[in-house]
Amino acid sequence: MVLNEKYEFLINGLIEDEFGMLEEFFPRELLLNLRSNAEQYYQLGLMAPAGVGRKFSYEKNAKVRGDLIRWIDNNSDDQYEKAFLESVHDFISYLNQSCYTGINDFEFHYAFYDEGSFYRRHKDQFNNDFGRKFSLVSYLNEDWKSADGGQLVVYTQQSSKKIEPRLGTTVFFRSDVTEHEVLLSHAPRFSIAGWLKKV
Repeated sequence: MVLNEKYEFLINGLIEDEFGMLEEFFPRELLLNLRSNAEQYYQLGLMAPAGVGRKFSYEKNAKVRGDLIRWIDNNSDDQYEKAFLESVHDFISYLNQSCYTGINDFEFHYAFYDEGSFYRRHKDQFNNDFGRKFSLVSYLNEDWKSADGGQLVVYTQQSSKKIEPRLGTTVFFRSDVTEHEVLLSHAPRFSIAGWLKKV
C-alpha cells in the first residue's frame, strides 16, 4: 500500500466508522527502534506517571490511569523520533489538503503500561483546552497475545471495537468525540500516543 493509500484508509475509517485502523502505517523497523528508545527511557527512570487534565485541573489519579509517559520533543535530534515526527507532519499535510482540517501543531509521547496498568474510559480533549482535534496511537509490542490484555477499546455511536496493541497497528480518531479506554494489561505494553492540534 502506497503512502497516500494509507492516509486515505485512516481517513475513510474515521469518516465511515468514527475511527481508522491500519496494521502497517509506520515502517516496522522504525517502530522497533522507537520501542528500543522507550525501553531505554524506562530503564533509566526517565518516564513519569501520567496525569489527568491540563494546567490547573491536572492531577495524578491512579484510579483512572496507570501508565508512565515521556514526551517527544518536536525538535528531537534522535534519528528515529525525528523520522516518526516527519511522517506525522506528512500525514498532517495530506489531511489539511484533502479535508481542510487546519491542523497546525502536534504533540506525542511514549507510553508504558506495566502489568496491572489501565486507563479508564475517556475522551482526549480537555474541558478547558479545545486544541486537540485528532488522536493517533501506534503500538510497539512484538508477539502480543490476546491473553496479555491491554487492548484499546474504541466506543462509537453504534458499537465498540477492541484493538490488540500489536506492533505496527495505528489507530486514528477524533479527540473531542470518541471515547476509548485501555483494558488491564497483563504484560509490559509500549505505545506512542499523540494529538494533531489546531492552536
